[in-house]
Amino acid sequence: MEQQKSIIESLASAISHLEKSMKALVDKDENRVMTSVWKSAADLEYANFLFSITRDKPKSSSWKLDLRSKQVEIGPLLVSAQDLIKEAKKDLDADGLLEAYKKTWVARGYLLKVSDIFQKAQKKSEANRET
Repeated sequence: MEQQKSIIESLASAISHLEKSMKALVDKDENRVMTSVWKSAADLEYANFLFSITRDKPKSSSWKLDLRSKQVEIGPLLVSAQDLIKEAKKDLDADGLLEAYKKTWVARGYLLKVSDIFQKAQKKSEANRET
């Protein structure tokens, strides 16, 4: 199936971008972290689109995570997202399309949370400079 091949390629690309973001995090290069996170999120968005057109769309609202009230750190979120993407690739190989879709969706949510954390930190930094 051509779509499945494209999904696998997107997941592999997302993993590669996450590895770059983790290296950038260690180097404390926030711009590189965010660039890599956005590229990975874009790959996951494309994979999720492909998942959605290969089958009836499940209720993805039950897959959303509530990370608002929890104290979360960027490193563990990146690692969790990468682990989920690797699991999703394995699920695809075992014809577990729905489970792979779910894991890809949740990983995307983690990356959006990372982006949110960076945006809030940037706004706080800008506010501190203005005072």
